[in-house]
Amino acid sequence: MLGGGNLVAMDLDRDGEEPLYRQLYEGFRLMILDGRLPSGSRLPANRVLAQDLSLSRNTVANALQQLLAEGYVETRKGDGTYVASALPDARPNLPERRRSEHLSTRQAPSDLPGYHPGHHETPHFTGAPRHYGLSRRGSILAAISRTPYNSEQAFAPGPDLKSFPFDIWARIMTRFWRRPAPGLAISRDAGGYPPLKAAIAAYLGAMRGVRCDPGQIIIVSGAQQGINLAAQVLLDHDDQALVEEPGYGGIRGALTAAGIRTALVPVDEEGMDIAQGESRAPLARFACVAPSHQYPLGVVMSLRRRLALIEWARRRQGWILEDDYDSEYRYSGRPLAALQGLDPTGRVIYVGSFSKVLFPALRLGYLVVPPDLVDPFIQARRVLDDHAAMLGQPVLASFIEDGHFAAHVRRMRRLYAARQEALLDVAKKELSGLLDIAADEAGMHLIALPGAALGGVMDDNRIVAAAAQSGVTTMALSTAFAGKPARHGLMLGYAAHTEEAIAAAGRRLGEIISSPL
Repeated sequence: MLGGGNLVAMDLDRDGEEPLYRQLYEGFRLMILDGRLPSGSRLPANRVLAQDLSLSRNTVANALQQLLAEGYVETRKGDGTYVASALPDARPNLPERRRSEHLSTRQAPSDLPGYHPGHHETPHFTGAPRHYGLSRRGSILAAISRTPYNSEQAFAPGPDLKSFPFDIWARIMTRFWRRPAPGLAISRDAGGYPPLKAAIAAYLGAMRGVRCDPGQIIIVSGAQQGINLAAQVLLDHDDQALVEEPGYGGIRGALTAAGIRTALVPVDEEGMDIAQGESRAPLARFACVAPSHQYPLGVVMSLRRRLALIEWARRRQGWILEDDYDSEYRYSGRPLAALQGLDPTGRVIYVGSFSKVLFPALRLGYLVVPPDLVDPFIQARRVLDDHAAMLGQPVLASFIEDGHFAAHVRRMRRLYAARQEALLDVAKKELSGLLDIAADEAGMHLIALPGAALGGVMDDNRIVAAAAQSGVTTMALSTAFAGKPARHGLMLGYAAHTEEAIAAAGRRLGEIISSPL
């Protein structure tokens, strides 16, 4: 067992923007995953670590709380802290001769050879090292990877899977796959299953104001693959793309995987301002936006900004990727038409997914591409991935055609609206003054900003770590920023949780925020 003295000489950047507790957490996490701290190893006491690393005991305690919350360590009553016997994830062991180098190297993307950040681009890098044997791109992707969370605890994001009609889904699947039609089991249509494309086109035309025919639909394995495909086809390596700040990390990851540099454009109450984007990255010809319900802030892009964005794409001969990730869940106000339906120039690529409206494991999404781009996209798709998995495509087509999809959306819309109300109610009772939470006309989560009792200031990562230790899952708003976070707050998912679970988690969250961290 280990214990007593200094465990390892950690390379902590005491003048950097990343908090010291986060650097310490990441250092321990990497040592656990690469085997330098094997399961069952005892960690030195907090005071010993604080003394040896010249840190405050609060800093050490916060790092260990995060490790405990994520399952990397465990406490034994009266006997200290130990590396957990079952770890939440694993990483291959590194060759012994490179382990020390691996642990001590702390390179941001801008420090990596050959990396050239875009104008005003400030990527948020968690301090993970350049991994032995990986490319520069691989190291960056590993660094921006999202940390898994407990999806069963309030306030984790996501849909209510317990309310999905899996019995209906199973009957449809049996009908198609007990004795599959000739050709279905070997179908390799790069564009997707034709009846599914027809069903999606009809749905989008009626409900979202999207102008398209089935031939413009390309079925992909989730929205991120669609974004990556669009970037591969339309942009060259090291081209720039405008992305919303804060925004969905999956978009930045998909673009990075395609070798594209991202230029961050702040989001205000009207959405992304393309004028700011153009000033920050004048050579960019690609913009990614979620105009109907921006993630994570929930902002709806104004008509003025939408028209300006379309005009920018026309003038620059560029492209707009419209991410419409949760448009089905709008609870009040009139339905919003898609940006694609406003575009007379054919410069918008529309991307949607069934992960949130149905269930994430389905892994089916779609692109709507302008007619002139259909053939190049199909040809590129054949090279990159051939076709999306066929198992769920005919089932989903029938699910939509038979009316089950519309019925499920209507049922979930009512359920989720009631759960948002439950969250707002518990916020008034248990979080008043601590967090400011406003209602949203759409979506599956609410944003909680620091209230008057906190002086309008909070360390959202510390609250997330403390909440996880108490059985409450939430997400830090600051993690949605790729650059230096301009806001701190909490993202509280409500869709997947009962009103009772929301009330209980709200009470615990109030106690956590009120207590010294």
